[in-house]
Amino acid sequence: MPPGLTLVRLRQDRILNEAAETADPLRLMRLFGITEKTAMHYVTAAHPERTAKLPR
Repeated sequence: MPPGLTLVRLRQDRILNEAAETADPLRLMRLFGITEKTAMHYVTAAHPERTAKLPR
């Protein structure tokens, strides 16, 4: 592996890539065994334009 690349970073990148492709939190949960909150975090990061902004 290249210097500075860890298995954790590699997994995070893979999840983010999948979120960018599908935007489906349920798919992320099933594929990677992550929680709903974590799946939504990745979908939001991959598609900020689709995330509703709550009024302050």
